[in-house]
Amino acid sequence: MQPHPKVTQKRRVGRTALEVTALSLGTAPLGGLYRDLSEEEAQATVDAAWQAGIRYFDTAPHYGHTKAEHRLGAALRRYPRNEYVLSTKVGRRFVPRTHPYDGSEGWQDPLPFEAIYDYTRDGILRSFEDSQMRLGIVDIDMLLVHDIGRVTHGDRNTHYWRQLGEGGGFRALDELRAAGAIKAIGFGVNEREVIREAMREFDIDCALLAGRYTLLEQAPLDDLLPECEKKGVSILLGGAFNSGILARGLLGDLRFNYGDAPRDVVDRVAHLEAVCRAHDAPLAAAALQFPYAHPVVATVLNGARSAAEVRENVASFETALPRDLWLALRDNGLVDSRAPLPQV
Repeated sequence: MQPHPKVTQKRRVGRTALEVTALSLGTAPLGGLYRDLSEEEAQATVDAAWQAGIRYFDTAPHYGHTKAEHRLGAALRRYPRNEYVLSTKVGRRFVPRTHPYDGSEGWQDPLPFEAIYDYTRDGILRSFEDSQMRLGIVDIDMLLVHDIGRVTHGDRNTHYWRQLGEGGGFRALDELRAAGAIKAIGFGVNEREVIREAMREFDIDCALLAGRYTLLEQAPLDDLLPECEKKGVSILLGGAFNSGILARGLLGDLRFNYGDAPRDVVDRVAHLEAVCRAHDAPLAAAALQFPYAHPVVATVLNGARSAAEVRENVASFETALPRDLWLALRDNGLVDSRAPLPQV
């Protein structure tokens, strides 16, 4: 597979010197999300991304309970370190499992470790060092505070937020950035309000936002995206398919934001499909290309569990879509009138 012009275009991360490719690879599938894969399949997935020109890779200790970090590191160590950008996450430390895994997180055959949430200074520094060893790569470009927020922690969220402030978590991140150990700091979350709160308290460079700015959801246009633009904070946009429903439409997996799609979402996807079909445009291509039209979005971060899925995502991102498609989506009320549109 040869590098592709749309995939390989780059945008800067915040005010840093880091640049990431327009399409990037998320590695939750390498951790066995919903279905595990072999070591060979994991390597082939990363190889296919590299061959397509993808040069930004994101992972996390949480994915497969450290499995994805091991697999991504083994794959990336075959390539020149100065040619790609790498991020991982902090907020969970992993220790040997003391309780049987109940399968509730969706990982298939995770490694025998379990998480301790820890956003303190010591917890973040320890997590960073553990990730370096699992990856076998010292130079990690970006650290993202993972899954803090009320959806994850409920009533305990205030406690964990205090760990970032009073407990020194923010201080640890700032020290790592000031020392040059990392080049960018951000958050990796599913809630846009968490990012807004973080920007009020700390100088972040970016945020990985999963699933909130897509063909199905554009609420960040109300507040988050304008605030990021004003402060020079980049969005690393994950979950462009909203967990799957926009990848195959109504004939595929009707999974929406990690659960079964509700009726109103299914109806909206049916409408999206009808407009795309009328313009001879694949829904998946529109879903991947739409968020990148916003200048705050530095990359569209998409997971894949095989070389074939990587090639499919690349083809969708590269597909030429007619200008009239975007105008029709807007005119039908399927895309917010304030949203920047590709080619418009």
